[in-house]
Amino acid sequence: MRVAVLSDIHANVTALDAVLADIGSVDAIWHLGDVVGYGPEPDAVVARLSNVGATGVAGNHDRAAVGGPEIEWFNPDARAAMEWTRTHIDPTTAAWLRDQPERRTQGDALLVHGSPRDPVWEYITSASVVRANIPEMPTTIGLYGHTHVPMAWAERDGQIEGAEPRPGATVSLDGASHLLVNPGSVGQPRDGDPRASWMELDLAAATATWHRVPYDIPAVQRAMRDAGLPARLAERLRHGL
Repeated sequence: MRVAVLSDIHANVTALDAVLADIGSVDAIWHLGDVVGYGPEPDAVVARLSNVGATGVAGNHDRAAVGGPEIEWFNPDARAAMEWTRTHIDPTTAAWLRDQPERRTQGDALLVHGSPRDPVWEYITSASVVRANIPEMPTTIGLYGHTHVPMAWAERDGQIEGAEPRPGATVSLDGASHLLVNPGSVGQPRDGDPRASWMELDLAAATATWHRVPYDIPAVQRAMRDAGLPARLAERLRHGL
């Protein structure tokens, strides 16, 4: 079974379209939340995911977009973008966002946005955080987003190993008692590479492969400026930070 895993699209439909074209034919598309927020096209992104039958979970921005208290913890730029999002999403988009659960199990994979123990908010950024989350995993594989950085963590023989995969890198999932892997961000990467990021999960071969896709960043920046979204959010797309 070949699965495309996407996360943190953040209302960037131009990046999403580039990724969907790169994916081609797969057995399933899974998303890890933060579908909206920051970007200028929340309705279009949700429509694309709905049309391709994507399955996934809610992130903190998705919950905030439909009136959740998560907005109270946003920085000023994120809050301004979320207030804009709340007034621009249509009822179909809002209903789709509300339907996304905080956790979802697909076979031997657990899908969350943040972490297994705190699926909306916690950032997985260290081996100690990974170790603390392993008891909360009902599956061998955990898929998470939120950090906007591609990452692969594995527990082998009681030790936690971490690596930030380079574009095109393939990681074997065999031989690990638990794995936590992050596909990176489609719509707002933060690892210094502005290209859209996604991950191919081959469950039959037990491998994960990370991909980067260029897209028209200036066009998205123009759309953000035209919408009146914070300038800093548009500028950071150029740097992937």
